[in-house]
Amino acid sequence: MRVLVIEDEPQIRRLLQEILEESGYSVDTAAEGTEGLSKATIWPYDAVILDLLLPKMDGWDLLEQLRQTHKTPVLILSARDALSDRVLGLDLGADDYLVKPFERVELLARLRALIRRSAGQTQTLIPLGDLTVDLRGRCVKRGETSLELTAREFALLEYLVLHRGRVVGRTELYDHLLDESDNGMSNSLEVHISNLRKKLSDNLIETRRGQGYVIPE
Repeated sequence: MRVLVIEDEPQIRRLLQEILEESGYSVDTAAEGTEGLSKATIWPYDAVILDLLLPKMDGWDLLEQLRQTHKTPVLILSARDALSDRVLGLDLGADDYLVKPFERVELLARLRALIRRSAGQTQTLIPLGDLTVDLRGRCVKRGETSLELTAREFALLEYLVLHRGRVVGRTELYDHLLDESDNGMSNSLEVHISNLRKKLSDNLIETRRGQGYVIPE
């Protein structure tokens, strides 16, 4: 999953990037509002974490403009804790609002919930035949046995599981699994798909020639 962090404070921006990358997300960042809006409208992010007090364009205006064209889930992360700020943020189209300072586990839980809901999923444990995909623990089990996947393999499986029943093209996978500086999967998507089949099941992921990949319902 790919997340955009729009935050002007360098220390907080780096902290958020570290937290998210350690949790398996691909992360892009922006240090001011106009850059943030530009990226948020160019790339199909799975979620945006948005500060409000930004240079060049504040978070309110950014959110209002973004909502004219995009439904990307937005989590406002701000030091502004007044009720009027929270209400305004939600009314302008934010999907959630978290006040700084924040707890890492709460931030990640809220982010998971936003991404799940936007994909039409309600649970963190998703059954898949004799497998269980644990979105919170970022692992796959067969019965009580954990199956070893690399971070990239799990990210690929997670995206296909959240969009189960829909054929997902290669470009869409690249857009949602790689950040703007990453080309590490450009030549190895087929390798990761092959590894998932070997580790999980030959029949788990179907290839639709010329279209992409799908995990059938």
